[in-house]
Amino acid sequence: MKKHSNIGVIGLGGRGDYLVLQNAMPRDNVTISAVCDILEDRVVSYADQVEKETGKRPVTTTDWKEVMEVPNLDAIIITTGWVPHVEIAIAAMKKGIPVGMEIGGFFSVDQAWQLVHTYEETGTFFMLLENCCFGRIELMSLNMVKKGLLGKIVHATAGYCHDLRRQLAFGRENKHYRLDNYLCRNTDNYPMHALGPVAKCIDINRGNRMLALTAMASGAYGMNEYCAKERGAGDALARARFNQGDVIHTTIRCANGETITMTLATTTPRNYSRLFSVWGTKGMVNEENKSVFLDERDHCENFTTGNLEESYKEFDHPIWKKFTTEGVKGGHGGMDWLMFDAFFYCLENDLPAPIDVYDAAAWLALTPLIEDSIAMGGAPVAIPDFTNGKWMNREPAVAHPHSLDLIVE
Repeated sequence: MKKHSNIGVIGLGGRGDYLVLQNAMPRDNVTISAVCDILEDRVVSYADQVEKETGKRPVTTTDWKEVMEVPNLDAIIITTGWVPHVEIAIAAMKKGIPVGMEIGGFFSVDQAWQLVHTYEETGTFFMLLENCCFGRIELMSLNMVKKGLLGKIVHATAGYCHDLRRQLAFGRENKHYRLDNYLCRNTDNYPMHALGPVAKCIDINRGNRMLALTAMASGAYGMNEYCAKERGAGDALARARFNQGDVIHTTIRCANGETITMTLATTTPRNYSRLFSVWGTKGMVNEENKSVFLDERDHCENFTTGNLEESYKEFDHPIWKKFTTEGVKGGHGGMDWLMFDAFFYCLENDLPAPIDVYDAAAWLALTPLIEDSIAMGGAPVAIPDFTNGKWMNREPAVAHPHSLDLIVE
């Protein structure tokens, strides 16, 4: 029988609303016991929705510190804007409250070290809520890599390409945290969608690590043009100086010889893509052309792309085999639901998180490191080892149905 989890939700904007209400609240073994946001209207609206669906009204507050004092709380979900993520997570871990922390690049490398040190001092459960690690093509690729079907991985590509111009242009009206970041910073501010699945495929923090990166940014033109069109040429945002380049390219070198290229492109018109591909000595998987290419089976001169659906039948990860049989549900094509499956399963069974504090530190610290490289004209920047050497001989990963380190049939 599943244990019951009482959770607090801190941050009730679009992500907190969409993510938790659709993917955590519907579970019979989960109760939303407390909700918090700096905006009172969001708190009231959110509490009303929870009460309507469950018949139970959660504790409400605009001060996240008060959530930590709610009795019998089993975990908190942090879905605020990017700035307070780490501060809230650290406070919770120091109180022994397990944490599910939403994504968004850090503002300094020191934040990553603070998070790691707090986890190591307290031992409190922590999971980074990176849903793309649970995407179907990403998990199929992981399955193929772990089974040796792609050979030695030599390169991977990844990205976050998403037209966010309207969200940014009306960020003040919608009280969205992204706008200030685009005005003030120039970096890959959202690296984990791209990097997370790739990192799991090449064993980052478990036998491998990222060594160094170089990054370059294009000019920033897209937002001024869009704001002039949508808000008027005389509008302040149409004339504002956006620091965030329209396209950010980053190249990473890893200890075991792999390279990774990442792209952030969010301020020009384009289709959504995570540019995901994994290249090995025996084959590759490519999200962009929806194909799997295997050297012993396929031939370059007559290969036809678009065989992804057929490939799922043969190479699907056990997590998705079970999911499709039982019925796909939840947001973002099901990956949000699977992410919370993993979160609650590990929480309830006292298991290590599949995306742990070392993953969070390594992936999210790339944002300030990329910022430094761009500021120095693409100079190489070293990537810290947040495991302090443990990556070479970490304790074996625990086998369980939601593992991202082992394939459990």
